[in-house]
Amino acid sequence: RYANESEVSRIIFVNKLDRMGADFFRVVKQVEDVLGANPLVMVLPIGIEEDFIGCVDLLTRKAWIWDNEKDTTEFRLTDPPADMADQIEEYREMLVETALEQDDDLMEAYLEGEEPSIEDIQKCIRKGTLNMDFFPTYCGSAFKDKGVQMVLDAVVDYLPSPTEVKPQPEVDEEGEETGDYAIVSTEGPLRALAFKIMDDRFGALTFIRIYSGILNKGDSVLNSFTGKTERVGRMVEMHADDRNELDTAQAGDIIAVVGMKDVQTGHTLCDPKHPTTLEPMVFPDPVISIAISPIDKASTEKMGIAIGKMIKEDPSFRVETDQESGETIIKGMGELHLDIKVDILKRTHGVEVTVGAPQVAYRETITQKIEDSYTHKKQSGGSGQFGKIEYIIEPGEPGTGFEFESTVTGGSVPREFWSAVEAGFKKMMNRGVLAGFPCLDFKVTLFDGAFHAVDSSAVAFELAAMAAYRQSMSKAGPQLMEPIMKVDVFTPEDHVGDVIGDLNRRRGMIKSQDATPTGVRIAGDIPLSEMFGYIGALRTMTSGRGQFSMEFLQYSPCPRNVAEQVIKETKEREEAKKK
Repeated sequence: RYANESEVSRIIFVNKLDRMGADFFRVVKQVEDVLGANPLVMVLPIGIEEDFIGCVDLLTRKAWIWDNEKDTTEFRLTDPPADMADQIEEYREMLVETALEQDDDLMEAYLEGEEPSIEDIQKCIRKGTLNMDFFPTYCGSAFKDKGVQMVLDAVVDYLPSPTEVKPQPEVDEEGEETGDYAIVSTEGPLRALAFKIMDDRFGALTFIRIYSGILNKGDSVLNSFTGKTERVGRMVEMHADDRNELDTAQAGDIIAVVGMKDVQTGHTLCDPKHPTTLEPMVFPDPVISIAISPIDKASTEKMGIAIGKMIKEDPSFRVETDQESGETIIKGMGELHLDIKVDILKRTHGVEVTVGAPQVAYRETITQKIEDSYTHKKQSGGSGQFGKIEYIIEPGEPGTGFEFESTVTGGSVPREFWSAVEAGFKKMMNRGVLAGFPCLDFKVTLFDGAFHAVDSSAVAFELAAMAAYRQSMSKAGPQLMEPIMKVDVFTPEDHVGDVIGDLNRRRGMIKSQDATPTGVRIAGDIPLSEMFGYIGALRTMTSGRGQFSMEFLQYSPCPRNVAEQVIKETKEREEAKKK
């Protein structure tokens, strides 16, 4: 789905054909039915499961055999098994006909009996791959290096070069496109994007893709997100765990830089003399959280260091400390996401932790428009504090978060205090009045007020706004919001009734139900709170054949009974923490 949205050409590799139960043709069929893709079979497996020894290249009709157990990277080319001749010709004919649809002249000649050259077929395959009309499909066993060489050749032959993909847009400080692009060229100024951070035994590795310009060892680069300049020490080209030291890299290269300190995933690295920002990666806010704690106090510092590294590696993973209980709260995009993070803590970093129950990231909002005022007045000898604000609080558009506007005229609240009023409301929005969840999608308009020539200050107006939030939000029809997930379920046809019934019991709203040759795909919108443990329930209902995926869709109002229960449980947890 994400590859389609980003218009990324791709190749399919069906892995683990040496495993029990492997079936290349079943997987190809699933790619068609479940993913809705168009796989173009380029090879056929020779043998299956423990008898898998190689592949037949349908273009050349040659067999690639990996039978050297001592050196799995070594292979030999030979004629394919005689008993595969009919199957090879059948699939080769389908391959050629599909490829030649990209060129009318070649197709016409083919229909008249002229056999196209391998070079012509490859040109057509490349064109279709770039247009995403089909996806060249290979197979093998990556762990044993079987079939990997064929895939690497296909990357060179069929996937686009850096100059053939849509250039990366540049954006301004608000994230809006400027109309300029990082054109892939060594002539332009340096434009590079950090797309991955990895910590290993040699230190932090920052993987970057260079969109334009040249990067040399020892160069200073500007991080346009932090405004800081860093010197490039070591540059390496990665091949699994092997590293090839580089002195220079240029547009189109993907490299790793060792030891960068303040660079995070999605940051732009550029020429300090020509600063710019590339379109950043979008990381959605977490929708689920759990409390974790080390099994002993000695591991506390070790856990903190490990979590710091994990946050750098995955910006969608967040952490905070509960101010009252002192618990460490980790947040992520789903139950599986956090399960993986806990496993990484234990397995990679050697930190054993205890895990609390998952908590849904609810939000609060308001439903009514109110006009109110608040006066902050404090006198304790000497200069006091005074600030009066008159304001309107009203619901905002979905997705707007917090908006502030001042329509004050006549100087009743001096302009230099407007930002303090905004800051006061902003500080309070992280704690709603219903159950302490962050408040979103509301607007505050400051329209009048009063100040004192001596006692008024930015602090006084900020405190006035903070108190005004507490006073007014409870009057504005506060409402609890819950995260809704876009869920895609695949089930065999004979289990559709059970699956839909279960989704309805989970307060799901079924959006579509589409038949496929191997089952039914059901799309629906379901509250995250109802999806805990769903994979186990689905497997039970479908005898292990059901599959599902989900992603965050939006926040929606909670039904009253659900909201009351959530508020009650939240307050009980808060009380328990105080004891």
